[in-house]
Amino acid sequence: MEKIILVCEEGGTRIDKYISVDGLTRAMIQKLIESGNITVDGKSVKTNYKLKKGETIEIEVPEPESANIVPEDIFLDIVYEDESLIVVNKPQGMVVHPAPGNYSGTLVNAIMFHCGENLSGINGVMRPGIVHRIDKDTSGLLLVAKTNEAHLSLSEQISEKTVKREYICVCDGIIKTKKGIIDAPIGRDPSNRLKMAVTPTNSKKAITHFEVLEYFEKATLVKCVLETGRTHQIRVHMKYIGHPVMGDPLYASSDPLKLGGQALHARVIGFVHPKSGEYMEFSKEPPEKFLSLLDDLRMKTE
Repeated sequence: MEKIILVCEEGGTRIDKYISVDGLTRAMIQKLIESGNITVDGKSVKTNYKLKKGETIEIEVPEPESANIVPEDIFLDIVYEDESLIVVNKPQGMVVHPAPGNYSGTLVNAIMFHCGENLSGINGVMRPGIVHRIDKDTSGLLLVAKTNEAHLSLSEQISEKTVKREYICVCDGIIKTKKGIIDAPIGRDPSNRLKMAVTPTNSKKAITHFEVLEYFEKATLVKCVLETGRTHQIRVHMKYIGHPVMGDPLYASSDPLKLGGQALHARVIGFVHPKSGEYMEFSKEPPEKFLSLLDDLRMKTE
């Protein structure tokens, strides 16, 4: 276990913002604080603790867990790649990273085969290169970091809400408000641990901007832009306003069209390149299954 000792030189800053250590993202720092691996003058503190000048911060960084994640020769739809990062178009049905009971066929398995050792190790052996993720049955664009420097930069941009993340989805029913903002906190559903919900208890701020793109007879095509990135955020927020994403196995009441997963696609991602400082933006239209759904809905609407 690696130990790092810092002395606070200027007070008044939250501890999770103050600590700046190579290889540790803010999310990782927060987890270390919550687990008691970061102390102030020998005492455990909360993530929002404001430091005082002269206090000693001790950081214990555990060794990464070992796991046998096998590289697999799986096709990748790579939209962009350089020495720092990859933008990949993930297909619907693919899990992003391995988890207990699901160690093969994931995006990580495919990325490891493609990149070899050239992947960021910041998120540990289970999630090499993974800066953010989208759900298994959501298709679309993801960022993968090849270097720790790229990973830190991209993670910070996501934390500061400067990464552009635009989705399109087909929702049940007619959304009468053509543009809007859903500002509703999301946390674990107390009645079902597999689901998230809008709740004031043990939740985090969640904001989704939406705009209607097209109306159908009994459905609406919507563009959603994330201001925050909570688990299942778009799916939960659209359910919250009474228009769940079509085909959603958790939040829609049924799947009459047999979509086998939510009609949700991460269409646009934009960010500042960690090395060049240039703003880059990429887009990818949804898969054939999604486009076929739109064609069917248009035919029924005519």
